[in-house]
Amino acid sequence: MEHKTCRMLRVRALKELSGGEQYLLTLDDPGFSSWKPGQFVMIRPVSFGLEMLWARPISIAMCDESGLVLMVRRAGRGTERMARLAPGDEVALWGPLGTSFTTDREKPTLLLAGGIGVAPFWGYAARHPRPENLHLLLGHTLPLDAFPLDPFAGIGQVETFYQRTMADLDAFVALLDERVAGFSGGLVLACGPTPFLRTVRRLAEKHGARCQVSLENRMACGIGACLGCVVKDAAGNLVQSCTRGPVFWTHDLSEEM
Repeated sequence: MEHKTCRMLRVRALKELSGGEQYLLTLDDPGFSSWKPGQFVMIRPVSFGLEMLWARPISIAMCDESGLVLMVRRAGRGTERMARLAPGDEVALWGPLGTSFTTDREKPTLLLAGGIGVAPFWGYAARHPRPENLHLLLGHTLPLDAFPLDPFAGIGQVETFYQRTMADLDAFVALLDERVAGFSGGLVLACGPTPFLRTVRRLAEKHGARCQVSLENRMACGIGACLGCVVKDAAGNLVQSCTRGPVFWTHDLSEEM
């Protein structure tokens, strides 16, 4: 079992992506021996000092001997400050944390990504025993070159949709409906903003598809201690998305999600 102790790691590289809203952060290899796609880490740069006490939860995009890769979106003071990290800077990190996406070796799998929700599917594609069975659909509002797609070169199909207007949103939902219907006998996995996940859930239920979603709830501790990331399950109970999630089967969540 992986020991989820705090590690001190150094930054290897930080690469700004097109548009400046997202960046790739590469850290030293933390030695995770059993991480699974869909899990996340809590990261806190030493440079935060006493100004910002809480770590930030970030999905693992990829992790191997070449380093731990995180795809980060500027969403507030913390991730903005992290964008200033330079090679050699030190960060505190603990993980891997949370649940992971299911792998079906036999049936086709549809990967549905909303924007930066594509990140955990990098590792999923790399580790899948039959990547030719994977179909990725990425919906994005930033230019496509803000989303490196090289990690998906070996999968069955990659499809993208650039949403610029509300009319585009309607067209995207129609496309999602069509794609989910085509995978009703397989597996549907989704990661992205909550409205996107609610749409995917509705379509999966409509077409009888097995579906997992990765929630983007805010977290403070990442280990189930602070109760800041709770979500209602199907029975109406409050459960922590950092320990019971972030990946859930949709039938285990309340309608509110």
